[in-house]
Amino acid sequence: MKSSELSNHQRDNSIALELKGVSKTFSSDAGTKVRALENVNLLVRESEFITVVGATGCGKTTLLNLIAGLDTPDDGYLHLNDALRFGYNMAYVFQHYTLFPWRNAVANVSFGLQMHGIRRRKRKEKAFQLLSRVGLSDFKNAYPHELSGGMRQRAAIAQALAIQPKLLLMDEPFGALDDSTRTELQQMLTELWQDNLPTILFVTHNIDEAIVLGDKVLVFSDRPGKIIREFKVDLPRPRNRMTKEFTNLFMQIRQSLSTQLD
Repeated sequence: MKSSELSNHQRDNSIALELKGVSKTFSSDAGTKVRALENVNLLVRESEFITVVGATGCGKTTLLNLIAGLDTPDDGYLHLNDALRFGYNMAYVFQHYTLFPWRNAVANVSFGLQMHGIRRRKRKEKAFQLLSRVGLSDFKNAYPHELSGGMRQRAAIAQALAIQPKLLLMDEPFGALDDSTRTELQQMLTELWQDNLPTILFVTHNIDEAIVLGDKVLVFSDRPGKIIREFKVDLPRPRNRMTKEFTNLFMQIRQSLSTQLD
C-alpha cells in the first residue's frame, strides 16, 4: 500500500511517522541487487527521542533517507504526520556537516529562515540566539574552514533547529568527533530537545550514545536491515553511565547486536 492510499487509514494525531512493511532494494553499478531494508515496521510518536543502532551498512541511513523523502520505498507504506514537510518543519543533520563554505556561521544558520521569507533582521537575531545556545557566539562571523569539526557540527545543528523542526533526522552526527566533544554535544542536544520537544530519530553505531540520548533504542539487524529489538530507556536525564541500570541495558543491547554477527 502506498502512502497516497492511506486516506482511510486510522491515525492517532500524536503519531509523527509510521512505517509498515517498508523494504528497499538498490542496484549496484555492476547490476547486482542489494536489499538494504526488509519489512521495516516503525511507529514514532510526537516528541519521542528515538535512537537506532546497528552495524555499518545495515540500512540505517537508507531509513532516514526514505523518511526525508530523498528516496522512496519499493514495498510497504511510509506515512508522515500531515503537518510535516521537509525543509519547512522537518530537518536533517548529516554525519558530515553540510554548511555552505562561502557563508559564515550566521549566514549558514539563517539560511532556512531566508528560504522561508523571514526578514533579514529577524533571521539574524534568531541565528545569533541559536549560535549562543550551541556555544558559538564568539564565532558568529567565522566560515566553516575556520571552525573545528565539533564547531561545524554545532553550527549544523543550529542551522537545523532554526526552522523549529517538528521532526529532526540525525545520521551519526557525532561519529567523527573525539570522545570529549561527543559527550559535550550529546548533553547539548539533550538540553535543546528538552527545550522544545521535537521528535528526533537519531542513527548511531554507538550503544552508549543511543542510551544516553534516547527514550527508546531500536536495534537493526545486519543487511537487509530490519528492527529486531526495541528497548525502552527508563532512566532519568541526564543519564549516568556508571549506574547498574545503564550497564545492564548496555549489555542487553550489545548482546542483541552480537547475535547478528554470529
